[in-house]
Amino acid sequence: MTEPVSAQPSGSTGKIARSAGAVSIAVMCSRVLGLIREQVFAGMFGAGFAYDAFVVAFRIPNLLRDLFAEGALSAAFVTVFTEYSSKRGAEATWQLAGNVLVFFTLLISLLTLLGLYWAEPIVNLLAPDFAQIAGKTELTVHLTRIMFPFLLFVSLAAVVMGMLNTKGKFFVPAMSSTFFNIGSIVGGLALAWLFPRFGQPAIAGMAWGTLIGGAMQLLMQLPTLFTVGFQFLPNFRPTDPGLRRILLLMLPATIGLSATQINIFVNTNFAAGCAEGSVSWLNYAFRLVQLPIGVFGVALAIAVMPVLAKQAADKDLASLKQTFTSSLVLVFALAVPATAGLVLLAAPIIRLIFEHGAFTPLDTIQTADALALYACGLFAYSAIKVMVPVFYAIGNTKYPVIGSFLGVAANILTITLVIDQLQHRGIALSTSCAMILNFLFLGVILYRKLCGYPLGYLLWGLTKIVASTLLMGGWIVLLKMMLAGWMVGNAVLQILAMGIVIASAVGIYAGGLQLLGLPEFTLLTGKLAQRFRRS
Repeated sequence: MTEPVSAQPSGSTGKIARSAGAVSIAVMCSRVLGLIREQVFAGMFGAGFAYDAFVVAFRIPNLLRDLFAEGALSAAFVTVFTEYSSKRGAEATWQLAGNVLVFFTLLISLLTLLGLYWAEPIVNLLAPDFAQIAGKTELTVHLTRIMFPFLLFVSLAAVVMGMLNTKGKFFVPAMSSTFFNIGSIVGGLALAWLFPRFGQPAIAGMAWGTLIGGAMQLLMQLPTLFTVGFQFLPNFRPTDPGLRRILLLMLPATIGLSATQINIFVNTNFAAGCAEGSVSWLNYAFRLVQLPIGVFGVALAIAVMPVLAKQAADKDLASLKQTFTSSLVLVFALAVPATAGLVLLAAPIIRLIFEHGAFTPLDTIQTADALALYACGLFAYSAIKVMVPVFYAIGNTKYPVIGSFLGVAANILTITLVIDQLQHRGIALSTSCAMILNFLFLGVILYRKLCGYPLGYLLWGLTKIVASTLLMGGWIVLLKMMLAGWMVGNAVLQILAMGIVIASAVGIYAGGLQLLGLPEFTLLTGKLAQRFRRS
C-alpha cells in the first residue's frame, strides 16, 4: 500500500508550527497556572455550595467574553487589520485601531452596567434550582456583580492581542492569560484570607482576584504593543468603513457563537438541577480538557489565521488548501493521543491534581467520569478551532453559524435523552456529540467550498496517528496495572507513577509517528535535529 502523494506539508507548515510552538509554550504556562488556580478552589471550597455559585457567576460575563473577546471580535479584527496593514499604510491602520478601541470600550462598558443592574434575574434564569438552597442564589448574584467588569478588560485585551498577532507577535499575547491566572491566584488568595475577617465570604475574595487578573491580562501586553509602532489615535467614528466591516464580519460569527452560549446556558441549567456539586464537577473536568485544546487547538488557530488571511487576500487557493490540510493533520496528531490519554488516565489525573483539602474521593470519581466523556470530543473541538478561520479567510461565515446551531440541536436532544440516567455525565457526553456533529458538517462544507482538499493525504495521516495512538494506549493500560498501587498512594508516589506513564507514553507515540513517517511530524523532528547538530 503506497502513501498518497496528492499533497505535501504546506510551505507554511514550518512557519505555522514555529508560531504555534511559541503560542503553545505560553498557553501551556497559562493552563498550568489555571490548573493551580483550580487546585486552590478545590482545596479551599471542594465541589458544592460556594464553588457552584462562583462557577455560575463567572459564567455570566464569560458568555459575553466568548462572544466579544475570544471569538467573533478577534477573528474579524485580524482579518480587517491585516488588510489595512498590507494595503493602507501605518496611519490608516492605527486610526482603525483607535476607533475600534474607543467603540468597544463604550459598548462593553454599557453592557457591563446593564449586567450589574440585571444580575439577579440573569442568575435566576441561568440557575433557577439554586433558589431551593438557602443563600445560594444571593451569593451567586453578589459574585456576578463583582466579576462583571472583567468583560471590559478581557475584550480590550483581545483587540490588543489581534494587533500583536497581525504584527507577528504571538508569544506575549498568549502569555497574557498567564498574568490573568497569577492575578487571580495571588490577589484572590490574599483577599480570600482577608475578607472573612470583615464578615465577607472567602469566595468573594476569589471573585475580586478574577477582576485583578483581567486587568493584568490587558496591561501586560501594552509595552509590546508600543514596540511594534502602535500609536493611539483616539477617534469615534461608528460609520467608518473599517469598523463597519469588522461589525459585519462579527455579526454572523456572533450569531454562531451565540449557539455555543445557548449550549452553555442549557448545560448550566441542567447541571444546576442535578446533585449539588454537579456544576463544580463539570467545571473541573472541562478545565482539564481545555489544557490540550489551548495548547494545540487554539495555538494552531492563532498561528494559522494570519497565514490563511494573506493567502486568501492573494487569491492563492492552492496554498490555502495545503495550509489548512497540514494544520488539520497537526491538530489530529496532538488531539487524538490526548483523547486516549485523558480517557485512560481520567481518575489518576483528577486524584493527583484535585483530591486535597475539601475535594473528596467521591468528587474525584464524579469529575473523572465527566472528564472521560468530555475528552471524546476533544479532536472535534480542536479541529473546529482551525476550520473556522478558513471560512473567515474565504469570506464565507454563515456555515460555522449553521454548524453551531446543529450542535445546539444535538446537545439538547442528547441531554434530554440521557440526563435522567447519566445525570451530570450526560451533559459531558452531549457536549462531545455536539462538537463531533459540528466538525463533520464543517468538514463537508469546506470540501465543497474549496473545490476539494487532499482528503487521501488527510486520511492517510490520520491512519498513522490512530495506529500510533493504539500502540500508546496499550502501553498505558499495561503500566496502569503495574503501577496501580502507586496511583492511589501518597502524592509523591502518584507523581512518580504519572510521570513514568505519561513520559513513556509520549515517547512510544512519538516513536510510532517517526517510524510510520508522518510528514508534519518528521518535518518538525528534522528541524529540531538540525538545530541540535548546529548547537
